[in-house]
Amino acid sequence: MTVKVLVVDDSGFFRRRLTEILSSDANIQVIGTASNGREAVEQTLALQPDVITMDYEMPVMDGITAVRNIMQRSPTPVLMFSSLTHEGARVTLDALDAGAVDYLPKNFEDISRNPQKVKQMLCDKIHVLAASNRRAWPKSTTTTASVSDVAIAASRPAVAPPVTTRNEPATALNTLRTRALTPAKTPLAQAETSALITPSSPKRKAYRLLAIGTSTGGPVALQRVLTQLPASFPAPIVIVQHMPAAFTHAFAERLNKLCKIEVKEAEDGDLLRPGLALLAPGGKQMMIDSRGTVRVLPGDDRLNYKPSVDITFGSAAKVFNDKVLAVVLTGMGADGREGARMLKQSGSQVWAQDEASCVIYGMPMAVVKAGLADAIYSLDDMAGYLVEACS
Repeated sequence: MTVKVLVVDDSGFFRRRLTEILSSDANIQVIGTASNGREAVEQTLALQPDVITMDYEMPVMDGITAVRNIMQRSPTPVLMFSSLTHEGARVTLDALDAGAVDYLPKNFEDISRNPQKVKQMLCDKIHVLAASNRRAWPKSTTTTASVSDVAIAASRPAVAPPVTTRNEPATALNTLRTRALTPAKTPLAQAETSALITPSSPKRKAYRLLAIGTSTGGPVALQRVLTQLPASFPAPIVIVQHMPAAFTHAFAERLNKLCKIEVKEAEDGDLLRPGLALLAPGGKQMMIDSRGTVRVLPGDDRLNYKPSVDITFGSAAKVFNDKVLAVVLTGMGADGREGARMLKQSGSQVWAQDEASCVIYGMPMAVVKAGLADAIYSLDDMAGYLVEACS
């Protein structure tokens, strides 16, 4: 089936280049372009694309405002393009909160230097987003201004949405609910899920580590889970989120402001302790040594993922044996499956997010299909079960 794409960017060069790249895939059709957010909303309503690529900095209406409008009026998967800077990371995270599904760095050098690699990555993303689970997208909690109101706000600088402090409830995030209507499961998928879902209380244990791995859809999923954990959460936490190096520091800062627990980007030599969550730095690998110390190592170019969930899970299995609770959340691919296998062999527990609440049911599915999941939970229930299991 051909995927219909709307390309939104104020740069004529980038619109043309992106159209050329996408059109080289026989199963992708660029059905329209827009040079600002207002046009993006209008074109979305008129053309009903399957996927939208969106820039942030544009005249008339910025990308985040456009995403909020689109999610309220005609929900469509949005792929954001962002700069590899701290500000670019902040804006991208805001866009994901507004309802964007995924993002790619806007790197012109890579486009000219590695056109084939960029083409493959971009087209793969478009196909995956077209098949993403719309039920699991975050719903914008911001009242949508009509397109006719845009001119009033055009002269105002873009302002980031307010961030709650650690002692305040993250109301907007906690009230995000999954969308209705997900594609019907096959009988096989239903049987696999019903056999593994654990509606009863999870296994309680004196876990020495909670390890979480995720990718596409992970930033919003992590916010929804971690903001519900109490400051007194008894287990140390390590998190692997597939994310560029320029983004992880900003993401850790954001989580730290939203959560009751402390969150920071991991540094070599950090000590694990209760109430602290350490986020693996982008472009590197995070491991745990025999003393329970976090080691941050250079990324190996032979590995597809930097950071890799398999690497972190595997090191945790060697150090803590059966005292690890691992959780695999939404994401593309199968990273985490082999690490989960090592954890299971050492006697630890592995949980997976259910298909209905995943944006992309790739990583959790890999764990489930390999028979490695001790339980499958909805994202909305995950935090409560974590607190119960570790209490």
